[in-house]
Amino acid sequence: MRRRTLLAGITGGLLTAAGPALAAGRRVLHVRPGESVQAAVDRVDGPGWTIVVHPGTYREVVDVPARAAELTMRGAVRDPRAAVIVFDHANGTRKPDGTTYGTAGSATFTSAAPGLTVCDLTIANDWLRADHPDITGTQAVAAYTYGDRTLFENVRLLAHQDTLFVDTTALDAFDRQCFRRCHIEGDVDFVFGRATAVFDRCHFRTLARDVGFTPKGMVFAPSTARANPHGILAVRSRITSGAEDGAYKLARPWVPSYETTAWPSLVVRDSWIGPGVDPVAPYTNMRDAYPWQSMRFHEYRNTGPGAVISVPENRPQLTDSEARSHTPAAYLGDWRP
Repeated sequence: MRRRTLLAGITGGLLTAAGPALAAGRRVLHVRPGESVQAAVDRVDGPGWTIVVHPGTYREVVDVPARAAELTMRGAVRDPRAAVIVFDHANGTRKPDGTTYGTAGSATFTSAAPGLTVCDLTIANDWLRADHPDITGTQAVAAYTYGDRTLFENVRLLAHQDTLFVDTTALDAFDRQCFRRCHIEGDVDFVFGRATAVFDRCHFRTLARDVGFTPKGMVFAPSTARANPHGILAVRSRITSGAEDGAYKLARPWVPSYETTAWPSLVVRDSWIGPGVDPVAPYTNMRDAYPWQSMRFHEYRNTGPGAVISVPENRPQLTDSEARSHTPAAYLGDWRP
């Protein structure tokens, strides 16, 4: 089923149970169908505002600036399928001036705001490769986040390639992000970036792809700074697939051309990995100059058919002692979302 069709029908039959009561006052803004989420963001003139997005589909690009610190953006009801923010830019999509958007610029939702909280929403990029065979830059980001202390809870993040870009405000910043009970789906490198990013009790879903090669994609592509002891951590999560068994890799390292000193870090622990992930060789290279074996890739106490250790050297495991340094609390430090 095409993503656009899926989103268009996603709000039917919901929307009856109200979410938690919000304090009345001028610092709460409501967005209803026919209105603009970005227009509400533009009204935020300082920290501590709340934007409540009512059930409906909002086809627009949303950009939250750094001045909107401590912003909360939430759905009016708890079902994240009820309120959908969606657009369809890709890396190679042409702007009116003839240039292209690039990967980060393709994002439906972008935030530089420190202390951002997003909950009970769907954020999607429904650009499809099949509709645009002339475009080779097929990265199409749903959410691009790079503010410290960013929290997403009960959010659905939907796209294909490069769904979620977890970045930092600067190359020497170790900005922290936390995703709790989120659903994240895509195909190629669909959770990627250099942030310290914790995924707690999340569901990662790999999509079916009509291509004749494998791997058909990778779940994670961290690009952690060498000086940062903490990269991407997935804990108490699950990885399922709409593709055939073994079609996906768990991860590959991303060493960007603008930061060739990067030392990607990924820990997947206490999680269920389904058969869609290749259990024999779950990691691969993005470029042979940066082999995954030289990166900080580890697992710990995972279960499921995609977690079976048949070739130990292909699945580096943390010791019990090492695992104590790879917890949400260790990664998030003095921030307790």
